[in-house]
Amino acid sequence: MSWTAELAERWPEMWPELWLGTLDTLYMVLWATVVTLLAGLPLGVLLVTTDRGGLTPAPAVRAVLGAIVNVGRSLPFIVLMVAVLSLTRLLTGTTLGPTAAIVPLSIGAIPFFARLVETSLREVDRGVIEAAHAMGARKITIVGRVLLPEALPGLIAGLVMTVVALISYSAMAGAIGGGGLGDIAIRQGYQRFDEYYLWATVILLVLIVQAAQSLGDLLIRRLSRR
Repeated sequence: MSWTAELAERWPEMWPELWLGTLDTLYMVLWATVVTLLAGLPLGVLLVTTDRGGLTPAPAVRAVLGAIVNVGRSLPFIVLMVAVLSLTRLLTGTTLGPTAAIVPLSIGAIPFFARLVETSLREVDRGVIEAAHAMGARKITIVGRVLLPEALPGLIAGLVMTVVALISYSAMAGAIGGGGLGDIAIRQGYQRFDEYYLWATVILLVLIVQAAQSLGDLLIRRLSRR
């Protein structure tokens, strides 16, 4: 029997566990994305507006924020997960399972997304900002009505990149009991030497990434035509 035929034969047996793992992965990624968006977007805006030549220049604040973001981005995710175990237990009451994994996932993704937001906002035409400023618009209005709308396609692209990174991180979270498809790949595929479980999780992760990327590309195309 060929490898693909045997995988197809075993699929009904593996599917219930794979389905639960898929739901856990989507749950982790969804909530980590929400937290990352809520924290990373304003952080990215602050990195731009407090820089020299920004709307509210504050070099000292910019230096502190930049250092925090750099530290967050420099830590490998597997190290970060272990480093924040105490915080994870404090916030969720446990260090195991999908809910606990949301904490390190968010902490790892926030600085990554903040830098992408910063890059997108810096690409906005300075002339548009200066025109709004000359018309008497307040700084908060310029951010909400000019900077963010003008940078929206780039922000969506950055968010999609962040979601793809979170899917990858969620698979690594399985190494320390985070649940999801990564946990199944390690527990069933690696530890039990079952290559069918291993490749099944790979296929599902690839499909999730492709779905996220396709949805993001569709949104970007529609926004770019406006």
